[in-house]
Amino acid sequence: MTTIDWNALADTFDQEPDHGLADPEVRRAWADRLARWLPPHPSDVLDLGCGTGSLSLLATEQGHRVTGVDLAPDMVARARAKLAGTDAEVLLGPADLPPVGERRFDVVLARHVVWLLPEPETALRHWATLLRPGGRLVLVEGVWGGDGLPAARVTAVLAPLADRIHHERLSDDPALWGRQVDDERYALVASTARPRRHTEVIDVHLVLRRGDEVLLARRAGTGYGDGLWNGPSGHVEDGEDVRAAMVREAAEEVGVELMPGDLRAALVMQHRGPGGAPRVGWFFEADHGTGGEPYNREPDKCSEIAWHRLDALPDDMVAYCRAGLEAYRRGDRFVVHWHEDGDPIAHVAGGPDRSVVLPLSRGAR
Repeated sequence: MTTIDWNALADTFDQEPDHGLADPEVRRAWADRLARWLPPHPSDVLDLGCGTGSLSLLATEQGHRVTGVDLAPDMVARARAKLAGTDAEVLLGPADLPPVGERRFDVVLARHVVWLLPEPETALRHWATLLRPGGRLVLVEGVWGGDGLPAARVTAVLAPLADRIHHERLSDDPALWGRQVDDERYALVASTARPRRHTEVIDVHLVLRRGDEVLLARRAGTGYGDGLWNGPSGHVEDGEDVRAAMVREAAEEVGVELMPGDLRAALVMQHRGPGGAPRVGWFFEADHGTGGEPYNREPDKCSEIAWHRLDALPDDMVAYCRAGLEAYRRGDRFVVHWHEDGDPIAHVAGGPDRSVVLPLSRGAR
């Protein structure tokens, strides 16, 4: 890390052609490059280590919504003055941990900043988390007299973070610097992957009723929730509808031979397990005696089956199933059940209720 007193440099910072952009040719050269690096439509741009705000001003003039960040109070004061009358804002804070809270941006822009940071690799990984899906990192860096970061090192850090990386050599364009340069100067534009169409696993759950009781199975040898009670359930396979999947799972797990007409839709629940991906569960009600007497047909995945009163469910249950059955008993029909990452898989008596009941439309039964 190179230690520089940026406050002491603030008064003369803009005298460098590529800092103040006072020369029309230099300003035009940076404006042309910035127009290629930034999105063609108005976007949220985070300019880190913004200095006196020259690039922030160019981005603002091109229609972008800019937030600048700099650690030096005198630099921030000059940037705010330069950007007065625009919608841009300038924050005082470190570039490696910018004070932007939960905000996300379309572009993170940094010129001659990464090489000054104490842990460049850590900063770049953090900056990537500040991007929206499909966002981009725009980095202008170089190597000057042994200082700086070679492009290969920065590219290696960006590779696992980006969908594609564009390298642009800048040393050969004297208009950018107001003079000829003979060192390594470059830009890297690292674009993250655009959002992909959302997909979710579909589960089916059997609520087999014997009067006031429901059938539960104790999981064993599955690697998930073993030792906990859960309703007979499984995943929808490719090409199945949810009723066909429920009929198949009921036969495979508890030997009950149901027909699609034996099933009554009881509950639909979107669920996210601790640290996991979302899934949607369809709970189907069926009557005991329909399709035969249940028995444990998968002893390698289930240690026992037993009937339990719906109003006195055991505590040692998979939280997802317990929440679904409690919602079903209340008469709820659509529920979101979203675990926090630190939540256990098992139901916790007296613990926080993660269920959110979705109201039915007017006129729905």
